Amino acid sequence: MTDGEWGGEAGDVVGRPWDEPSAEGGGDPFDDALALANGTAPPRVRPGAGPGITAVTAPYAAGGAVAAASSATGGGDAPYTPDDPFAPDDPAADRSGPSGPVDPTPPTGPGPRPTPAAVAWHTARRLAERAAPGPLAPETSALGATLGRTLAAPLTALTDLPSFDTSAMDGWAVAGPGPWRLDRPADASEAGPPSGILAGHAPTEALLDGHAIPIATGARVPSGATAVLRTEHGEVRELSDGGRRLYAPRPAPPGQDIRPRGQECRRGDQLLPAGALVTPAVLGLAAAAGYDELTAYRRPRAEVFVLGDELLDEGLPRDGRIRDALGPMLAPWLHALGVEAAAPRHLADEADTLYGALADSTADVVITTGGTASGPVDHVHPTLRRLDAEVLVDGVAVRPGHPMLLARLAPGRHLVGLPGNPLAAVSGLLTLAEPLLRTLTARRPAAPYRTPLAAAVTGHPRDTRLVPVAYRDDERHGLTAVPLRFHGPAMLRGIAAADALAVVPPGGAARGTELEILELPWSAGWSAGWTPGRSAPGDPYDPPEATGGRA
Repeated sequence: MTDGEWGGEAGDVVGRPWDEPSAEGGGDPFDDALALANGTAPPRVRPGAGPGITAVTAPYAAGGAVAAASSATGGGDAPYTPDDPFAPDDPAADRSGPSGPVDPTPPTGPGPRPTPAAVAWHTARRLAERAAPGPLAPETSALGATLGRTLAAPLTALTDLPSFDTSAMDGWAVAGPGPWRLDRPADASEAGPPSGILAGHAPTEALLDGHAIPIATGARVPSGATAVLRTEHGEVRELSDGGRRLYAPRPAPPGQDIRPRGQECRRGDQLLPAGALVTPAVLGLAAAAGYDELTAYRRPRAEVFVLGDELLDEGLPRDGRIRDALGPMLAPWLHALGVEAAAPRHLADEADTLYGALADSTADVVITTGGTASGPVDHVHPTLRRLDAEVLVDGVAVRPGHPMLLARLAPGRHLVGLPGNPLAAVSGLLTLAEPLLRTLTARRPAAPYRTPLAAAVTGHPRDTRLVPVAYRDDERHGLTAVPLRFHGPAMLRGIAAADALAVVPPGGAARGTELEILELPWSAGWSAGWTPGRSAPGDPYDPPEATGGRA
């Protein structure tokens, strides 16, 4: 699947397949998009425009023709309405810049700036992935401190597992065919039943042929033993001489219920390759294999700056101010991506305040929320110019969240500018922050997969759209993605109930269409609290058909 099919324009340089040369005769797409984002790219010549006629390639060049075509082939979707953030009369939908040539020189100070051509969504993700040269330097830490990090070296067994023959069951270690004379351990008391061999205690004597001794699960099997007879399979009878004998209804074949030494691995075996994510199970395996420390790539350090004088940290919205929804969400989300994130800082809408915070930051990645557009208190772009930052992505052809950006503050330090609307910020996290952080943490990308839609989804006329979905089983299609309601840029109700986001191409998608799926970092595959086959009126899992066909 090419970028042009998902989020770019036909003939648009940023919408072509990643490895395909540009229409100008070559060049690295990363460099092309970087130059475009920084306003240093030469004006594009549209195919068929004729010699000497130049026009700026804008991300929305298809204009109303695409919108009309998508409305005509919407697969039963309801027409656009004024409250739809992707409606044709949405002012933000026409931020395509001037229709004629523009001066490619970027402004050096505050004030209006030319609107850059938005980068196709798939291209933006690849730019973010390639923005850093590689993962951060590895370091050796105690086992618990490596959870969520990525192994920088293979995990090699330091011992055999098990390191000795071990009993798999409570019962008796037996030698040879039965019946067996039941021995009392040398260290056992004469009073009471013999305790036998317990886990953590090494037997000191070999077991003679025809003899048996009680043994606990996990205990070391004594030399001479040929099998373990489970407690429920044996019967102990008292003898006239005061001894006891163990009987079994059927023979105990050699090796029965014994975990032999080295059954799981031998010393020196590679248990996991470099690049494996350290999960709780990996910590357990490493401990069993003899490790006290692991060498893993360092976690990136992130700072989160929440911008906006209108935001409250507590209480109910009042006096025209609203609660900050992004601050409580971003640090845990970043932690789920393998990042060490401090508590978010709330900054006033002042250019010098933002400049000072960015100039003083030593974090590997800075995340800002809001201020990425061109409003009177949107200070991110002017501040980046003051810092001589290198803009890598300035606007992405995706809804919600198109005014997101990615910049290099200094070698090894980056900034991801998220829109201020909550769901738009989530879009920015998945589009720019996650690929960048994946490179810095050496995490492998999730295996791509596609899932059929349970209902039609209205698309943006020109941009890719990210729509919250929940998984549901369908008799015809199997596992399907149900588009959720409450998906506006300022809403979190849909994403809070979602398992993933579906990547919807321009023009939308009909029911049954298989779409690329982006899972959320904490998704376990099924939404908590959802009962198959049941939904109540107003439930966010209601299929869009029940609400007029709009996702």
